[in-house]
Amino acid sequence: MSVNPVYQGLLEQLQRTADRVPETQRRMMNQLGVAWSPDRMVKAVVGPRGQLVDLVIDPRVFRQPNAAALTSMILQASRDAADQVARRVDEILQEQLPPELTELRARQPREDLGLEDHFADLMRSDAQRYEEREERS
Repeated sequence: MSVNPVYQGLLEQLQRTADRVPETQRRMMNQLGVAWSPDRMVKAVVGPRGQLVDLVIDPRVFRQPNAAALTSMILQASRDAADQVARRVDEILQEQLPPELTELRARQPREDLGLEDHFADLMRSDAQRYEEREERS
C-alpha cells in the first residue's frame, strides 16, 4: 500500500521536527535576558523562563535612597529582560515550525484565524499578569 506523497512529506517533516526537539530544548534553556535601567544603575538577568537569576545594583543608588525609584528600576529592568528572553525563545520555536505555518502566522493575526496564541500567553511575564490583576482590583 503506497502512502499519498502529500502525507509522506508531512510525516517526514514531522520526523525531522521531532528529531530536533532535544537540540531545540537545549537552545531554549541556554537563553538569558539582560536589561539595564535607563540610568544603568540596575542590571537584571533572567533565565529562559523569565525568572530573575541575577540582580546588580550600583552602590551609588544608596547615596540618595529612594525605595520607590529603586523598586521601579528593578521591576522595569526585570520586565525588559523577561521580554527579551521570551522573544528569543519564541524565535527558536518559530524556526522549528514548517515554513508554511510560519508564513501563515506572519501574514494572518491568530485572532483572525479563530486561534488563541497559547504560547504567547504562556510566555507573558509574571509582572504583566500581576499588573493586570492589580488593574482589575
